[in-house]
Amino acid sequence: MEFHRFFFYASIILSISVYLFPIMANSMGINYGQIADNLPSPEDVVPIVKSIGATKVKLYDADPKVLKAFANTGVEFIVGLGNEYLDKMRDPAKAQAWVKQNVQSHLPATKITCIFVGNEVLTFNDTSLSSSLLPAMQSVHTALVNLGLDKQVTVTTAHSLSILEASYPPSSGAFREDLVDCLSETLSFHQKTGSPFLINAYPFFAYKGNPKQVPLDFVLFQPNQGVIDPATNLHYDNMLYAQIDAVYNALASLGYKKLAVHISETGWPSKGDEDEVGATADNAKKYNGNLIKLMSKKTGTPMRPNSDLNIYVFALFNENMKPGPTSERNYGLFKPDGAPAYSLGISSTSNVAGSNTTTGGTNGKPLSPIPTPPSTPTSSSTGYLSISPATERYEFAGTVLLTALILTKMLLW
Repeated sequence: MEFHRFFFYASIILSISVYLFPIMANSMGINYGQIADNLPSPEDVVPIVKSIGATKVKLYDADPKVLKAFANTGVEFIVGLGNEYLDKMRDPAKAQAWVKQNVQSHLPATKITCIFVGNEVLTFNDTSLSSSLLPAMQSVHTALVNLGLDKQVTVTTAHSLSILEASYPPSSGAFREDLVDCLSETLSFHQKTGSPFLINAYPFFAYKGNPKQVPLDFVLFQPNQGVIDPATNLHYDNMLYAQIDAVYNALASLGYKKLAVHISETGWPSKGDEDEVGATADNAKKYNGNLIKLMSKKTGTPMRPNSDLNIYVFALFNENMKPGPTSERNYGLFKPDGAPAYSLGISSTSNVAGSNTTTGGTNGKPLSPIPTPPSTPTSSSTGYLSISPATERYEFAGTVLLTALILTKMLLW
């Protein structure tokens, strides 16, 4: 590395460690998207990832330059197989060739622990994609078995929260009826192979869609009175935990109560268009800063208090070539030059919603009745198209985000 470049990144890392992340999260995951023409080299990204305490990285492909740069660092990787590869991966021979080239060749130096096959496939309403999903996952897993890698590398896929038909209260969490058959087969695969269930969750969209009705403090993990699930008497003081527990309940309703759930994407944009209410640096600082504080405590949700949260923050960098609204290009914790996009201001773990989840309402008083959830969403997030970050994640809609109808009467009384 040239001396001037080394000096530049060394100074960046020093400023990050004392200013941006004075408290680092244990087992923090980060999404490393690369839809940009001005990002640092993978070699320069290594110290940036380490500076934030991230021990896990999720890629949207299996970029060999990135995987080689992180060799012998101990950082765990999830690599991606894009939606455009699903049909091809149905062929066991092609799946094995891909695994050999993109996974086996990097082991054991680079710690690849998981392959996610497709992203938010079931909410694309594309039958050709959805019918190819499980066969592709099975072929990739078979390839791992044949190569003797199945004990160290799992196979999964990432879902949008739009796979839920009901999400509030969390105890009523249920999958869409039209997806139950397909999901049941996929869940059986997860159970047999020991792979996690991945969900992309964005409370930002709930606030953006109804900023006058959805309490900002509730979505930003700020102190607030929270809500009570009347069926369980569990107290929720942030939206993300409510979303996660809704997923746990949906899984339990199909007989998969013990299946591990990982949050493969969540984040908040630091900039947006005029109609993207809430997309500010201050809100991004609060959301991501408070989230990282909670991750550092290694506690779970109200329903699973003893289960560590496996969360991948979206995203490492602002990506200047992503299509869509301005927010899509401003989810990064860092600017392309490696400088922090904003200070997370993490200096303590106090006064963070979710840090002390309990039962009961405010002063022991239950909150107002649960309103009827909206109908099943007719559109969903496209999430990460192929192996790339989302182009239209902003279209995410429906009950799964606990929108205004879910919170209006619950929190504003």
